[in-house]
Amino acid sequence: MRESLERMLAKGVDNSLLRFGLGKAWLDEGNGGEAAVHLRRCVEFDPKYSAAWKLLGKAHQLQGDKAAARLAWEQGLEAARAHGDKQAEKEMTVFLKKLDKAVQ
Repeated sequence: MRESLERMLAKGVDNSLLRFGLGKAWLDEGNGGEAAVHLRRCVEFDPKYSAAWKLLGKAHQLQGDKAAARLAWEQGLEAARAHGDKQAEKEMTVFLKKLDKAVQ
């Protein structure tokens, strides 16, 4: 799947949905660095895309960058609240609490 998405990007297709798909595919493969590149581009296209913020935080966490993960989730919470996305809001709140517990 990732390969077909990469081909679309190479052909000049570039939008939030494509970048979200690429970010998720890279995250599923365990590559937080590549995932973060695409997910960051996704939220540049659509800052209200709360699911992308959620995965961007996961990508940063996978890389061991807790500060960047926190920032992504905090921005994601704002997006989720503004958009009324209760599920994403709950999930990112839990992620932030777990991050706080891990720091202590």
